[in-house]
Amino acid sequence: MLTHKMHILNASILAVAVAALSGCATKNYVKTQTAPLIDQTNELNDKTAANNRAIHDTDERATSGITKAQGAADTATTNAQGAQKAAGDAENAANDAVHRADSLASVVAGLDNYKPIGNVSVTFGFDKSTLTKDDKEQLDTFAATLANAKSYIVEVTGGTDSTGNADYNYALSQRRADAVVQYIASKYNIPAHRFYLIGIGKDKEVADNTTREGRAKNRRVDIRLLSNTGAPSATPAATGGN
Repeated sequence: MLTHKMHILNASILAVAVAALSGCATKNYVKTQTAPLIDQTNELNDKTAANNRAIHDTDERATSGITKAQGAADTATTNAQGAQKAAGDAENAANDAVHRADSLASVVAGLDNYKPIGNVSVTFGFDKSTLTKDDKEQLDTFAATLANAKSYIVEVTGGTDSTGNADYNYALSQRRADAVVQYIASKYNIPAHRFYLIGIGKDKEVADNTTREGRAKNRRVDIRLLSNTGAPSATPAATGGN
């Protein structure tokens, strides 16, 4: 009886051992078969991620390229518009210059027909080009004659005394003439083409520059009203003094 039980126990142990061995073999087999699949899956995932990164980089580069190209196109358009405007401005300036030249030529051609019908002179302080109250009153009297004048021009000549650099005096005499023109033109709405002005510096003195009184007289602007149709009916222009 005991021997029979021992046989049964040994058989059970053997069965358990075989089952254990069989289980281990099955797990090893499964592991052996699935490991390559896992490796392939991981490799596939890595390749997919790499492809995604490459696609993303390509997309970013493409977007950047498109943006730069659009920016370059916009800049080119802006430059073209600027060039077109500059060309238009240059054409307008050229046409204006031609118009002024034609206008001046027509006046110069008929200068012999223009006769002085009024004049005034205003003087300035040393190195000054600002009109005083007295200067403006004299110019107001002179400008009153322009209301009824026809076919006229206003000759404005600026001068200086002999003190200082010649080039500086030319510029100063021009500023003085400009001050007179700006005052008359703006206050009495006289068009610019009616004025012909020049700064002569110290080139044409009207008094002796060796005296204080003479230099004061040379720091002046002479204004003459010229017409080719005879004198206007208004009160004659005032003549200025020192």
